[in-house]
Amino acid sequence: VVSTLERGAAPHRGRGGMRRSPDVSPRRLSDISPQLRQLKYLVVDEAIKEDLKWSRSVEDLTSASVGLTSIEERILRITGYYGYQPWAASYKRDERSRESPAPAEAQMQAGAEGGGRVNRCCWKCSVTQLKKIFWGVAVVLGVCSSWSGSTQLAKLTFKKFDAPFTLTWFATNWNFLFFPLYYLGHVFKSAEKQSPKQRYRECCRFFGDNGLTLKVFFTKAAPFGVLWTLTNYLYLHAIKKINTTDVSVLFCCNKAFVFLLSWIVLRDRFMGVRIVAAIFAIAGIVMMTYADGFHSHSVIGIALVVGSASMSALYKVLFKLLLGSAKFGEAALFLSVLAVFNVLFVTCIPVILYFTKVEYWSSFDIVPWGNLCGFSILLLTFNILLNFGIAITYPTLISLGIVLSVPVNAVVDHYTSEIVFNSVRVIAIIIIGLGFLLLLLPEEWDVWVIKLLTRLKVRKKEEIPEGNGDITSGLPNKSRRTRPSMSSFAH
Repeated sequence: VVSTLERGAAPHRGRGGMRRSPDVSPRRLSDISPQLRQLKYLVVDEAIKEDLKWSRSVEDLTSASVGLTSIEERILRITGYYGYQPWAASYKRDERSRESPAPAEAQMQAGAEGGGRVNRCCWKCSVTQLKKIFWGVAVVLGVCSSWSGSTQLAKLTFKKFDAPFTLTWFATNWNFLFFPLYYLGHVFKSAEKQSPKQRYRECCRFFGDNGLTLKVFFTKAAPFGVLWTLTNYLYLHAIKKINTTDVSVLFCCNKAFVFLLSWIVLRDRFMGVRIVAAIFAIAGIVMMTYADGFHSHSVIGIALVVGSASMSALYKVLFKLLLGSAKFGEAALFLSVLAVFNVLFVTCIPVILYFTKVEYWSSFDIVPWGNLCGFSILLLTFNILLNFGIAITYPTLISLGIVLSVPVNAVVDHYTSEIVFNSVRVIAIIIIGLGFLLLLLPEEWDVWVIKLLTRLKVRKKEEIPEGNGDITSGLPNKSRRTRPSMSSFAH
């Protein structure tokens, strides 16, 4: 082939033996083009194709194209192809390599940029989750302290002021502050500020197209006002009969009652783990009754707490059935409407109890106003955190605050009362607490557990082949490196 090229493309020489570079001759180019194609075909077919067979990486493709280009340059230099400038070709090649980076480098750059974006997203997600967890801990502490504090303060108040229904009526009137407090938050946080009248009208749409009419007030607000009053009154009346530890732990059964009523009335999804939690709650109630030996006062107190938990569960299920889900402003307006109902229609009951001497006090001077106001503020704080805490943290963390109030009340009762923590009472507390925690599990908890176990199994299986893969991976690489060298020696 070389001899043919030398015969077909002899260089022109001028005086002094110097090579001249005349204009490019198309005829001369057509003469050597078959030989170039033949050489290119031979090189690719025997050398480079063999390399590509054993190496699938992008780097081998790049090196093969570079080798092919260098062979073409040698042929053109040997044949003396007129107009060929080797420095221009190399310059273009370098410029081309600079302009378009290698595929591996491009992949590395794209991976680095993608990794940077992923890292930034992960960082933002982690910061958001940390903020939610931080606020969740604060809300849990607030719910626990306000609920246990209101329970202990009510117990202390009954020593001087034995009027549980009057205390319920007085504390419910403080619910009127819900909507004004919400509007203050709206003014400070919202970008588009509205007047109180505009905000009120917008929140009234929750009751229907006509807003809060007299019919809606008696059909949708009044029943919940009755349930609210019964829930708080039965809870406070139970505190007079039994210790606060038993009251707080038995009230945790309302979660189980909510599930049972939702399953029956709302046709919610059946979950076996929640049925087990409901059984735990019922078993804990029976064991709690047995812990004091079935005395009359303890049985009545336990019945009152169970009734309070049932009224609370009925309130939540009926709210979801009749009104659905409410936004923050709508919930605040609804709770303020309950306070209006309490003032208009429940005020007569404490008056009747006072004149019938069921809840009687000799003069208003002996009324512990500090305890009444303190209890009302703590109960208002508890309801605010319970209803609006989901704006800053997870609902599950809020519910944990209720169950954590049980050990707080137990410690206080241990030092301030004559409570006996026998084995039956301790087991009952543990069973009810466990049932409460089981009810906090999400609906798809079983799917998450299966996915977690599957990932753990896959990781365990990957650990064993990785150790063997390091030993065996060297064999194909070694053969891949030796094959091209053998083919080059064969040529």
